[in-house]
Amino acid sequence: MSSVAETVEAAPAGEFPIPANVFAETVTSVTHYTDRLFAFRMTRPQSFRFRSGEFVMIGLPNAEKPVFRAYSIASPAWDEELEFFSIKVPGGPLTEHLQKIKDGDTVLMRKKPTGTLVHDALKPGKRLFLFSTGTGIAPFASVIRDPETYEKFDQVVLTQTCRLDAELSYGRELVAHMHSDEMMQEVMAGKDLKFHATATREGETKGERITTLIENGKLFTDLGIAPLDPANDRAMICGSMAMLKDTEALLQAKGFEEGANNSPGTYVVERAFVD
Repeated sequence: MSSVAETVEAAPAGEFPIPANVFAETVTSVTHYTDRLFAFRMTRPQSFRFRSGEFVMIGLPNAEKPVFRAYSIASPAWDEELEFFSIKVPGGPLTEHLQKIKDGDTVLMRKKPTGTLVHDALKPGKRLFLFSTGTGIAPFASVIRDPETYEKFDQVVLTQTCRLDAELSYGRELVAHMHSDEMMQEVMAGKDLKFHATATREGETKGERITTLIENGKLFTDLGIAPLDPANDRAMICGSMAMLKDTEALLQAKGFEEGANNSPGTYVVERAFVD
């Protein structure tokens, strides 16, 4: 994925030109959850279309050749705005500056969305598991707000594992809103959404990763549901590279097969990540 864009010639004095063939959108809100995590919303181009779960390349107009990085779209495909959930990386080529944005600032976005965490890449099933760590919950924030998800599955199980309890706030707020908001209840249409949030450095789950919680059965006993079954279950995975590798190996050992847009399977994994 290239991060180099051609630039237009005209630009106000003292400012960098907006690259050609990108959208230049306006930030509408910013929420800082911890000193490491924040979310922001921005205007959505009228012509922009995407499938819930996909990602785009975003950047800032702060250089002649701006740095672009892959960011999952956290808002559902029907939302009038675009939402993103980001980590703050000291010295990160993009996040060092992105974490400082405020209402009214401009964010650049490439025009083509892509990604594997989409319904088209999965075979039909009854339960959908969404396994995430950290900001890997972002594409699933989109998926769980999409009516198609509840048309295809009877039950949706979202999991998020972070280091600290405070880092789970974004997901908790999201799911609480799903259960309390009248429009979101209509989206779920009587189907079941469950959320399992754990912090590995504190609380009852200290030191336990999602793979451990699957293997020892605690994930399923906590939620009161049956263990994983490739005959009925489908899964999406997004998070740290170590988590992707280990969760993928665990699913394969249970008989799950990886899918893709052109060859649906019983699980999919997203390997794009930000700096």
